[in-house]
Amino acid sequence: MNIKGFTLIEAMVAIAIIALAIVGPMYAANSSIVAAELASDQLTASYLAQEGIEYVRTMRDDAYLSAYAAPNNTGNNVSQEGWDNFVSGNSITSIKQCGLSNSAKKCTLDPLLQPMCVGSNNCSLTTCSSNGNGNACGPLYLTSNSIYTTQATIGGIANTATPFTRTIQANTISSNEVSITSTVEWSFHGSNYSEIVTDNLTPWQ
Repeated sequence: MNIKGFTLIEAMVAIAIIALAIVGPMYAANSSIVAAELASDQLTASYLAQEGIEYVRTMRDDAYLSAYAAPNNTGNNVSQEGWDNFVSGNSITSIKQCGLSNSAKKCTLDPLLQPMCVGSNNCSLTTCSSNGNGNACGPLYLTSNSIYTTQATIGGIANTATPFTRTIQANTISSNEVSITSTVEWSFHGSNYSEIVTDNLTPWQ
């Protein structure tokens, strides 16, 4: 009686073929998921970086409007007065603490904090603390209504930690032009990423 069956080698070959048939699609699916997560992070980071630029631009505009509405305003050169207040005026209301007065300085932004100022308690822009290797800005947190903040808790309610860190830095181009750089950094699967948005601001004309 002749009984035919699989040899050990044939069984191993069959197992290898089945494994390849399963692992290949699983690897492709996993790669697609990772790529989608990274793309989502990049989109979020780009929005956060752009928000930083828009916020500083609003500070520039607010400085102009404040100069225009000032009781002692004569109407002469209000644009330059507002600009001077923005870049070199009161330290609380100007952007100079975020780099203009010190090229190594950076700030972090929390739009939930008011008023629109720099450095003081509850200001929306806060100078990052020094850690001996430059400036260390804390991570961003996500509130229950999907707003990014630097506050770990608000009203006793814990916010969700995110991998994102945002810094804003101002650099002098000329007496009437500053460069604002908003950088969002994060780590994903052991690799570091960043989104950088830069804009140049000038006085109102």
